[in-house]
Amino acid sequence: MRNCIIFLFLSVIPYYVNSQSYTVSGYITDAVNGEPLLSATVFDTLSARGSETNNYGYYSITLPAGEVSINYSYVGYHNEEHTFLLNGDTILHIDLDLSNMLEEVMVIGNHSSSGVGKTQMSAVEIPVTQIKNIPSLFGENDMIKVLQLLPGVQSGTEGSAGLYVRGGGPDQNLLLLDGVPLYNVNHMLGFFSVFNSDALKNVTLYKGSFPARFGGKLSSVVDVHMKDGDDKKIRGSVGVGLISLKLQLEGPIIKEKTTFNVSLRRTYFDLLLKPFILANSGSGGINNAGYYFYDMNAKITHKVSDKDKLYLSLYRGIDAIYYGNSKPNMNVNWDWGNAIAALRWNRNLNNKLFMNTTASFTRYRSSLGSSQGDEESGLTYKSGIRDWTLKSDFDYKPTTGHDVKFGAAYTYHTFTPDVTSMKFQGGNIVEQPLDTVLGSPRVFAHETAAYFEDNFPVNRLLKINLGLHFSSFHVQNRNYYSLQPRISTRFLLSDDLSIKAGYAYMNQYTHMLSTSTVSFPTDLWVPSTKNIPPMQSHQYAVGFFYSLKNIANFSIESYYKTMNNLLEYKEGASFMGTSANWEDKVSIGRGVAYGVEFLAQRSFGNTTGWVGYTWSKADRIFERLGNVLNYGHSFPAKYDRRHDINITALHKFSEKIDVSASWVFTTGNTATLSSHEYRAADSPTYDRNFWDPNTYPYINSRNNFRYPNYHRLDLGINFHKDTSRGNHRTWNISIYNAYNRMNPFYVSVWEENGKKVLKQATLFTIIPSISYNIQF
Repeated sequence: MRNCIIFLFLSVIPYYVNSQSYTVSGYITDAVNGEPLLSATVFDTLSARGSETNNYGYYSITLPAGEVSINYSYVGYHNEEHTFLLNGDTILHIDLDLSNMLEEVMVIGNHSSSGVGKTQMSAVEIPVTQIKNIPSLFGENDMIKVLQLLPGVQSGTEGSAGLYVRGGGPDQNLLLLDGVPLYNVNHMLGFFSVFNSDALKNVTLYKGSFPARFGGKLSSVVDVHMKDGDDKKIRGSVGVGLISLKLQLEGPIIKEKTTFNVSLRRTYFDLLLKPFILANSGSGGINNAGYYFYDMNAKITHKVSDKDKLYLSLYRGIDAIYYGNSKPNMNVNWDWGNAIAALRWNRNLNNKLFMNTTASFTRYRSSLGSSQGDEESGLTYKSGIRDWTLKSDFDYKPTTGHDVKFGAAYTYHTFTPDVTSMKFQGGNIVEQPLDTVLGSPRVFAHETAAYFEDNFPVNRLLKINLGLHFSSFHVQNRNYYSLQPRISTRFLLSDDLSIKAGYAYMNQYTHMLSTSTVSFPTDLWVPSTKNIPPMQSHQYAVGFFYSLKNIANFSIESYYKTMNNLLEYKEGASFMGTSANWEDKVSIGRGVAYGVEFLAQRSFGNTTGWVGYTWSKADRIFERLGNVLNYGHSFPAKYDRRHDINITALHKFSEKIDVSASWVFTTGNTATLSSHEYRAADSPTYDRNFWDPNTYPYINSRNNFRYPNYHRLDLGINFHKDTSRGNHRTWNISIYNAYNRMNPFYVSVWEENGKKVLKQATLFTIIPSISYNIQF
């Protein structure tokens, strides 16, 4: 008996040894500057198991004991393969070298996040090199303008940096900068965004099938990460364009341990105009006036140990208008912008569990001040929102191919819709002294969230991502709760073809009140209240993804989205920068959006680019009692556009010259115009005892007019040269609207020779630009 037991025990040992698994983990970074590589691929060619790095460059892969051959790869870098005998948990940090083909590679969608084999759909990763290469307005590289070229994403008015994703509004986008939300992301009334491309490392756009870790907005998530900074030597760049000056500097504070990265951008129109203003001020009149905006990004990264890292991220952005006049003695100062600060702690709790804890502060503020006569007389106007947030996120990889994410967050909101202070001495302006404060009181709210997300394979063909997002919002003694399920599935039809489907339920507790089609600093952020419920959406999507190797990648997606508790202004209502009684001036309704998106992309070789097409429809319905708009009938959303075509191409002739072109075609925007006029006396309900000779416009429905179709061609060329001092300089020449298409910015009704006629105004005709950048 004893011998039998020994025999069985010895027989099990080889099986036990062969079934043993161990975990290989570490960071994948750029060999030149130490920058972590996000979504880099880790693949064992012997077991055919794979993994990828997270948002901090960390990976973890569990493999059977024995010989392994792990291949590490990232787009634009040389692959690296390590073959060794795995007989225990192993920490292996990888440095990848840039490929000589880097300048030729431009990837719209990184295969590691949303390609054929992944469950995620409706997502696009955008390299910063792409953002910098595409021609743009005034030669100013803009991340938001690049997003507008993708299927399912629409811009607002001509040249604006607004985002309207799958029928949603501009306030329904969650824009994260190193995990911290930004509320107003526009400069210069929306024509430029606050994102300085020199500070960015990675950008990911989610249009649907939202992972459970995201919440708080209905239509999209734009996840932006800043560069950590070179850990080996000081580097930098200086750029000069038509409207702004840029400076970027990065390097080690302590080599390969502590790094910094600082980026600055400022416009200089006001500085150029100042001598002319002073020269013409004479003995009185305007002596000071101008407009400018600036951005400052800063980041410090410190490696505490092999398991711990600390990050400090800062951002400050301001738009400012100032005016001074000595006759009369009057001064006006108006500034608005964002400020954020985030302190993050990464820790590898073990080789399968990664933790990220963040404490952050974000603030958006608009402040207007004017004085006349003396400093004690004047008017001030302030509005804004301020958040304090604490959150923890965990990544757990129990086995290779099985990823679990979970976490929780708490945010304390302070809303200042608007406060107007007026103080005047008795005299010319007012007869009696005046000192008063008007506006809405501050609103305080508590928001909590928790999520669980499980991405697991059922078999080789089927993989599922199941998630649940819980949120609560406490405001004005009212509690709102929401449990939001998420699911994404992928089924492989072949190694190169897959079908995916997804569903996401989203909740939003903040609203933006605006009466303009462009971004004004008078736009007000207000919370859901005891009278205004949170917005909700249900989005369904299905799509096919196909990879034609060595040629291109293709995807086609369809979606259907319903939205509830949307806000629109009541007929004739206008906030004019004040939120007093705003709840009485809005109607609550619903929306429906659906469409089909196609994308073909080529991301290798000397010629790269993509073709995108979207067919979509977005309607609004306000039919509830007391909230009726448009007689209860459905009407198209403001930026409902049936067709969108975007074609972008880049070609590299040599190491010294490359060119780019982008062509855009869209159906015209909607507008509300009167069909005819009527006299009050002709109305059947007219009171004959009261004489009213006036005529009034008659509007049969909202958004009843559509502008002419919009199309535009942008061109760009780059001239590169390496200098004798080891610097790299680039001259860029761009042409916006190359064939001078007169696209409508707005259309209005005029009277000529007794007849009503429509006239359009064009904002941007052909605009050439030139910029210079030097890297050192």
